[in-house]
Amino acid sequence: MARTILFNKPFGVLSQFTDARSPSPRPTLSAYIDVPGVYPAGRLDRDSEGLLVLTDDGRLQAQIADPRQKMAKTYLVQVEGTPADADLQPLRDGVMLKDGSTRPAQVRLIAPPDLWERDPPVRFRKSVPDTWLEITIREGRNRQVRRMTAYIGFPTLRLVRSQVGEWSVNSIAPGQWRDA
Repeated sequence: MARTILFNKPFGVLSQFTDARSPSPRPTLSAYIDVPGVYPAGRLDRDSEGLLVLTDDGRLQAQIADPRQKMAKTYLVQVEGTPADADLQPLRDGVMLKDGSTRPAQVRLIAPPDLWERDPPVRFRKSVPDTWLEITIREGRNRQVRRMTAYIGFPTLRLVRSQVGEWSVNSIAPGQWRDA
């Protein structure tokens, strides 16, 4: 029977089991998950946090990671500045990045979510406000959400993937995992 694991990836951890970088390797999934045969279905950047799905089912892994499958991935995104709803419209329409146009995203302004503390904390500047967005995309290019918010002039400060398809990071503490 296939195994699927939901992991709340902490900030600074690579979405892989080994790091070939030397002399000082960075933290990897092997410090948190000791389950043979499971692999990440998609990636989450080292400086992003939240839900990472791992499985030993190659078909499920492809379904989650392949942009042609259009599986929804939802992110809680803290951006620098205070975008108005009109500022977010280009994300809803799709923006042109260096690697092509993005698919339309679902985007909305949200109240600051009740999240765990990040280590290290996000830099705080009295003179520059920040705002939280919920962004759902159906593709997964390298650093896509960060590049999209930068495109509209509101750089990402913190990025937390909260949901992949039907799976959610709710009730999973950072660095912890559970079977789906």
